[in-house]
Amino acid sequence: MTDREKVGGGGGERWQAAMGNLTEMGANLDSLQKFLSKKAVFVDEETFSRASLASEQARSIKTLEQRVETLERELDAAIAAAARARNEKRQAEAAQKAAELRTQEITKELENTSKVFKLHMEELRAKQEEISKKNSEIKVLEAIIQTLSRKDSGGTGA
Repeated sequence: MTDREKVGGGGGERWQAAMGNLTEMGANLDSLQKFLSKKAVFVDEETFSRASLASEQARSIKTLEQRVETLERELDAAIAAAARARNEKRQAEAAQKAAELRTQEITKELENTSKVFKLHMEELRAKQEEISKKNSEIKVLEAIIQTLSRKDSGGTGA
């Protein structure tokens, strides 16, 4: 089943039958017109009117057939454009989903980096506290050493 038949539902078969009828009528009228032009005879007014009407109908049918063909081409183009649009929409949705996933990954990486940074900062603070404590202990020991060395030099020199 073609896209045109899907769009038209069950009307596709009727449409084709109508087109066949129009084509056959056009061919019959063309035949009649050729026949009349080759066998030019004088006819009465009624026969001439019918022949003129048949000729006019043949021209109308040909015009309608051309219009139908144009409409069919436009319909095919519209169906193709709709298919392209659906495809582009699917691609855009896939790209958006990929971008969202990448955003989530990057956000997770940033959160993890932030956690690691906080841990490092806590470790650095602990080390600095330890260094400050050791520095204080060293200063106390230096003070003790100075005090002891003054006592030793004052006690031995007296």
